[in-house]
Amino acid sequence: MILQALKQYYDRLAADPESGIPKFGYSREKISWAIVVDREGNMVPPLLDLRDCSGRKPVPRDIVVPQRVKKSVNIAPNFLWGDSGYVLGVDGKGNPIRSQQTFEAFRNRVHEVGDSLDDEGMMAVLKFLDCWNPADAVSLDNWDDISGTNIVFRLDGVREYVHDRSPIGEVYLRSIRDDRCEDDGWCLVTGEESRTVVLHPAIHGVRGAQSSGANIVSFNKDAFCSYGKEQGDNAPVGEAAAFAYTTALNWLLRSGSGQKIQIADTTTVFWAERPSIMERSLFHLFNPPKEASAAESVDDTSGAKDIWAFLDAVRRGRYHDLDPDNGVRFYILGLAPNAARISVRFWQADTVGVFADRLGKHLRDIHIQKQYTTEPDVPGIWQLLAQTSPQNKLDNVSPLLGGALMRAILTGGAYPESLLIALVGRIRAEQDEKNRNTSKINYYRMSLLKGCLVRNHQKEVPVSLNKEKTDPAYLLGRLFSVLERAQEDASGGQLNSTIKDRYFGAASATPGAVFPLLLRLNQHHVAKGNRGGYFTRLIGEILERMPAAKLPAHLPLEDQGLFAIGYYHQRNDFFRKQEKTGQEIAD
Repeated sequence: MILQALKQYYDRLAADPESGIPKFGYSREKISWAIVVDREGNMVPPLLDLRDCSGRKPVPRDIVVPQRVKKSVNIAPNFLWGDSGYVLGVDGKGNPIRSQQTFEAFRNRVHEVGDSLDDEGMMAVLKFLDCWNPADAVSLDNWDDISGTNIVFRLDGVREYVHDRSPIGEVYLRSIRDDRCEDDGWCLVTGEESRTVVLHPAIHGVRGAQSSGANIVSFNKDAFCSYGKEQGDNAPVGEAAAFAYTTALNWLLRSGSGQKIQIADTTTVFWAERPSIMERSLFHLFNPPKEASAAESVDDTSGAKDIWAFLDAVRRGRYHDLDPDNGVRFYILGLAPNAARISVRFWQADTVGVFADRLGKHLRDIHIQKQYTTEPDVPGIWQLLAQTSPQNKLDNVSPLLGGALMRAILTGGAYPESLLIALVGRIRAEQDEKNRNTSKINYYRMSLLKGCLVRNHQKEVPVSLNKEKTDPAYLLGRLFSVLERAQEDASGGQLNSTIKDRYFGAASATPGAVFPLLLRLNQHHVAKGNRGGYFTRLIGEILERMPAAKLPAHLPLEDQGLFAIGYYHQRNDFFRKQEKTGQEIAD
């Protein structure tokens, strides 16, 4: 199913001449330099720098070239491109004998394909390779930058690369077909009789996987094989289908892809069977942009206003109005590294309408009043996950937790129960850092906490302060916030720490033991503060709504979460008329 869906996606892109996806026999690789040669095979110095230098550091450009040959430690040259060790005979790795061998293999490969071809570009490259002395490489301008990078060829006075010339492409494709295994088999992807591949092309772009590439389909140990078959014969896939699914997946995983999301160690890609608003905008559900400015055009499909329109429609359950064609099939694939192979962490296939409903449910479950106006209406999943880890660092997030949360969002199922444990644990363990303007009771943490309580524990959690709610845990959270504010009022806002720093964890877990002490302390605060009467009335209103029985001795974990939300709502209400700039935590 996964390979079939990827092949269909490749066929869709290949039918669009403007997509830029490589055709059969080609791949998109990172190329840094081009050797310009004249008709006599002489290099026209210096080498042409193809790198993108617009940023702080030059980076190679993605260029479509003849398909990369799969190799590990063996010598296997690509056709008309390669690193400096193959193309120039020097790679800077300190092994001149191997460099000479790779250069000779590269030259032989080009001769093997191009000797019978009457093309001035091919003849120029052959002349250059026959006359080139690898010892001259170190004298080239910018050699330190060139060494080890990928290089292509260009004929002097011609803009196209040599490998892009039509006669060369025809001969090259004929040569790779001749190199294929002659044994025919039945392709498990297409169901058609086809030449099958022994080794599938490598997948690049999965974070944490081998830099040389890894595979989804791989039989590299005897334990994986059956019926005496070896390698790819255990799951026969036609060469065209193997090329299609790997090219489509590499396309989705490419740098800068808008159809790729990184969640902890899981690299997630998504696509649709036909062009869809969901396909264009889902990335921003997990990585929201900043608010759109009034100057941005609503007609610009990549503009922030359109993205927010999509996010708002999903959250309100109105995606069907935005995209009437919501029966389009949609696919989401989560991949994680596993040595030389790639693990499928999760796979979801359904219509865009179904996914929109599930995503909308997630957004409604976590929707809560913002602390500051500068915060996004839709928190990114990485912002939420960071709240479960020490120092709010994604590197500290459990990979299993990230994958489980993503799966819950996509399936509409329960959030992982460990999420609530992690959130309450971080609240109890952390302290506010006023010098860094960070609070342990913040918008992102409360958003995810609300989602856990609503979805997993069927709690009724309001979006903002609800003075009519009589749940004891919520009331106690509100009460703690009022007591803290009264303490701040009594000190004139000059406190380095408040009762939250010392008592919050204990008050949320064992309120019966802590609140009598806090209420006694409050008597001194209201007597000293400028607004003591106001806080006294507010405390009385909250206590009147408490059940007649005494304060609960203990609160279970889910009620500790509701306690934190009650505190957050009451705290926000104190400042709701003020313009939040992100600078107000203690006052």
